[in-house]
Amino acid sequence: MTPVRARNLAVVLTAAVAVYLVLLAGRGVELIRAGGPAPTLLGVGVLLLPLLGVWLLVSTWRSGAAIQRLSRRLAEEGGLPDVSGLPRRPSGRVDKAAAEEWFEQRKAELEADPDNWRHWYRLAYAYDIAGDRRRARATMRKAIELEAAERAQR
Repeated sequence: MTPVRARNLAVVLTAAVAVYLVLLAGRGVELIRAGGPAPTLLGVGVLLLPLLGVWLLVSTWRSGAAIQRLSRRLAEEGGLPDVSGLPRRPSGRVDKAAAEEWFEQRKAELEADPDNWRHWYRLAYAYDIAGDRRRARATMRKAIELEAAERAQR
């Protein structure tokens, strides 16, 4: 999927979730208006869900924007990770052995220069192609943190 298509899909899904959250909030208000302790408590609980949803949407978009900023910087520097030469399975995913070998190379780069956000970004990408999304997100957060500190020093 191209970056533009991915962004457009994210916008459409965000709009759908926003509509759902508005409708859910409306149900919470209706429950509170119904009166009585049980409907009021249930209504308050239902109103908390859209607040949580908004927080999740905002944090997801902020994270995406930060990752996009890092990607643009790496692209300008010619340092975006390139896995086009790695062998792939019929599903299109990178072969597991090749992904592990590529991961080890990125890990060695990071160990040689652990304060460089570019190495953290590439390691996050390596985690992603290896299928470890949890570690990829945590590693990307570290890359974002280091890049923000670097920008602040300029």
